[in-house]
Amino acid sequence: MRMKSKALLAPAKINLCLHVLGRRSDGYHDLAMLMQRVALFDKVTVCLTPGASILVDCPGLELPEGAENIAARAARLMLDHVGQRQGVAITVNKGIPAAAGLGGGSSDAAAVLLLLDDLLGLNLPLHELMMLGGRLGADVPFFLFRKTAWATGIGDILHEWRGMLPVWALLVNPGIPVATAWVYQNLRLTHPRTEDKIPRFPVRIEEVVHLLHNDLESVTCSRYPVVDEIKSEIMALGAAGALMSGSGPTVFGLFPEQGAAENAARALSRDTGWWSVAVSLY
Repeated sequence: MRMKSKALLAPAKINLCLHVLGRRSDGYHDLAMLMQRVALFDKVTVCLTPGASILVDCPGLELPEGAENIAARAARLMLDHVGQRQGVAITVNKGIPAAAGLGGGSSDAAAVLLLLDDLLGLNLPLHELMMLGGRLGADVPFFLFRKTAWATGIGDILHEWRGMLPVWALLVNPGIPVATAWVYQNLRLTHPRTEDKIPRFPVRIEEVVHLLHNDLESVTCSRYPVVDEIKSEIMALGAAGALMSGSGPTVFGLFPEQGAAENAARALSRDTGWWSVAVSLY
């Protein structure tokens, strides 16, 4: 018997700004972030199978022994939530570097929730899907929201932000995985802050650059100074601004034109060996 199967492209994200406002009593941090999807994707395929096992295949990516992929946890959470017993086979073809500050795992989890909702004919409302996503990780609701967003709370309170200009992003990754938990554990907050006003919509790329800020950058740079080196190289190649995304180590540079971003990507790949790609905003 042929089983139902569907696929979805799961985009990466960059944080145009990331303010850490304070540590919460539950161990999480209150954040204020401007989150933007970019046209770099994993391909997630979900197939309904006989039985009740949940299997994940990530070609070319090995999971730590005993660990469960977030995509598998997403499938288990969804099935438990709707009270269904169902086998699921998930294949994640990675285009987004792992542990890179680009949200690949969270995007994959969001894709699994969306695909199972479709395959099982559930038609769950968005707020319910986002509630489930928030139980998997702070970035998952954003990928379910599927719009540029001003995010507060732990990243789960989202407001659509319509002001992004059609700029291009150069993504550069030195191939060093950075654990998000380690970055937050080593973040030293001097005092709680309030930074919850939605930024005004920009009309020039200089105004987008003015928004660039990441409270986590200094933590990652203290252990991996290559992040600062990448920022300098991107700026030397003509970027209007550059910033580390999320907990890193990926750095993005903003360019007003596709050709300039693509030329910079080729130059960095050739001269440094760093993974470099030019992408449009999504």
